[in-house]
Amino acid sequence: MTAIPVEPCTFALFGALGDLALRKLFPALYQLERAGLLPAETRLLALALDAGEESRQLATIAEHLRRHVPGAELEEGVLQRFLARLDYLSMDFLQAEAYAALADRVGEAQRLIAYFATPAALYEPICAGLAEVGLAERTRVVLEKPIGHDLASSRKVNEAVARHFPEDRTYRIDHYLGKETVQNLIALRFANSLFETQWNQNHISHVEITVAEQVGIEGRWGYFDKAGQLRDMIQNHLLQLLCLIAMDPPSDLSADSIRDEKVKVLKALAPIDAAQLSQQVV
Repeated sequence: MTAIPVEPCTFALFGALGDLALRKLFPALYQLERAGLLPAETRLLALALDAGEESRQLATIAEHLRRHVPGAELEEGVLQRFLARLDYLSMDFLQAEAYAALADRVGEAQRLIAYFATPAALYEPICAGLAEVGLAERTRVVLEKPIGHDLASSRKVNEAVARHFPEDRTYRIDHYLGKETVQNLIALRFANSLFETQWNQNHISHVEITVAEQVGIEGRWGYFDKAGQLRDMIQNHLLQLLCLIAMDPPSDLSADSIRDEKVKVLKALAPIDAAQLSQQVV
């Protein structure tokens, strides 16, 4: 199998000192370094409000890498190589002048990935700030869930992003889709004659999707008090799993075809009624 070439880029992580970044994103980027999938010219920019010394912020990131990367996979040489390509920039995402400093750090880099590990309320000012300093045309944006608090706010956020970034440079991420078992569902269903012919209402009485998390709420009370589990887990992770389990075979394996079949499933679902929440959710 021919390897897909990886082009060097500048990866700007907004919200770099948050729980998601420290516990999940930096360890994932480290694994790319370990696998040799980060080109030598690729740079990482950690962006957060904390105005402490850069060395202290980088030490915090290194500490969390040592804590969250499995011991057998933590190689000191790889870690130091990873940290050498990482810079920290303190910036207030609501202040327009902060983006001029970001543009200076990015320099002439032609490929910028902006990963928004922040509340969705910040997506609009971040997108506007990137556009104001001329970075939007060479940037792809990655949006973390939940995108908005309800349907109206979700539409508002998506419209704000679309003003500066076309759909083909906007990536709404759901890390559950990267899990090996989830990725195998399509092959299990449609490339396996044993399951493909039996996967229907005549042979399956019901489907139960159980998410058994090993990590609790811990220090994320502020987030969960505002978002809640329905927004954090069900309207993204679990609905994605439901769609993969219930959808009809796509016409091909392109992203658009799979998305179209998922949308058909979602349109067939009865909406969750807030008044009946206690009866509809376990």
